Amino acid sequence: MNELIEKTRQWFHDKGIIANSTPLKQLEKTQEELIEIRDAVIRHEYAEGGTEEFKRNEIKDGIGDTVVTLIGVCEMYGFTLEDCLQQAYDVISKRSGKMVDGKFVKDTEA
Repeated sequence: MNELIEKTRQWFHDKGIIANSTPLKQLEKTQEELIEIRDAVIRHEYAEGGTEEFKRNEIKDGIGDTVVTLIGVCEMYGFTLEDCLQQAYDVISKRSGKMVDGKFVKDTEA
């Protein structure tokens, strides 16, 4: 995983994205990729036609593309993906809440 992340970080430099883009532009790409994942999930869950493998690969591609854009944002800020994930996990691991309509809703702090 570390090698793949490093190759992705280098790709951002090789393509001139780090030197010629901004975190906001990369987050716009992240948003585009999230919409692609959502659309692929909708097709997977509700659309007829297409093979199961094709539908699952669309979802996998969208998730991968989203992670790529987030690695780019991390690189622009000098973060590592691992550090960001660790920080998020440190918070969620202590979080309490409940499932509401298929979503985890965190308890509000008093």
